[in-house]
Amino acid sequence: MSEILSVKPTALRVERSTFSPLFTLGGVIAVAAFFTLAPWILAASWVSILSNFFILVIMATMWNLLAGYAGMVSIGQQGFVGLGAYATLYLALKGMNPFVAIPFAALICGVIAIPITFLLLRLRGGYFSVATWVVADSAMLLILSVAYLGGGTGKYMPGLLSLSPTTLNHDVYLATWFGALVVLVGTYLLLRSRVGLLLSSMRDNEIAARSAGAKVTTTRRMIYVVAAIGCGVAGAVLAVSQPFVQPGNEFQLQFAAEMLFTSMIGGLGTIEGPILGSIIFFTLQQSLQNWGAWYLIIFGSLAVVVAIWQPRGLWGAIRDRFHVELLPVGYRVKEPRA
Repeated sequence: MSEILSVKPTALRVERSTFSPLFTLGGVIAVAAFFTLAPWILAASWVSILSNFFILVIMATMWNLLAGYAGMVSIGQQGFVGLGAYATLYLALKGMNPFVAIPFAALICGVIAIPITFLLLRLRGGYFSVATWVVADSAMLLILSVAYLGGGTGKYMPGLLSLSPTTLNHDVYLATWFGALVVLVGTYLLLRSRVGLLLSSMRDNEIAARSAGAKVTTTRRMIYVVAAIGCGVAGAVLAVSQPFVQPGNEFQLQFAAEMLFTSMIGGLGTIEGPILGSIIFFTLQQSLQNWGAWYLIIFGSLAVVVAIWQPRGLWGAIRDRFHVELLPVGYRVKEPRA
């Protein structure tokens, strides 16, 4: 007589996060409310620091979108930062309010990026990275040749001299904060959409993604244009925060280094990583700025240590250890509770 063994199937649970969506939404609303009211509850020095912090968050988020999700390592995104600043200057010279010009300047950067993608996306790896640097330097040389925009000496941003220092500081901060908020929310929604799924498949195995019908080149073109628009936002708010617009200030190669550092330290391929990396960067910057050359040595040493022992970044280590995702964009499979 044979025995029939019945095996109870194990059901797996698929979820985005261990937190309730209402908890995440409540936290986002609380943080947004605090930063919106910051100019009226914090000292002016802290408001200025937060403005620079949000500019870095915007740039790092866009660089992470390119490298961490789409696999395009760019060292030329400072080109779109500079173009965003000069697009704002141009529109202001034509009579538009500089703060109103910010979104239009960002869109101009996106339009400029479209034809550039037809050249850059034919390249891979180091060739792509070097080409992005060439594009950035070419953009700066082009701006240098335009006398209307001040050439190499730069030009003052019109429309800001009538504002008092306190009002200007507040307006610059709010423009920077809302720019960062729009970039972060837009990136989050983009990565939770079908495009985010395509990016994940491309990052894991591009050949398999192509064979499954994914439009890899089209998706990368879209991501490059989105990153250009985001960096254009950073450049636009940078231009109004430093009313004298000059090529050497807007096209700094240091911007590329800061984007790379914050994304790598915080964690590539996560939304939280660039934010955490920017917090670490500004904390070290404010603490070590009087240490001279040691300031850069400590930064470089930290980057090397993280790259060797924690290549997924600090947020990657926190996420793997505690299974925490504040802004989840993917799914996770969990066994049912006993």
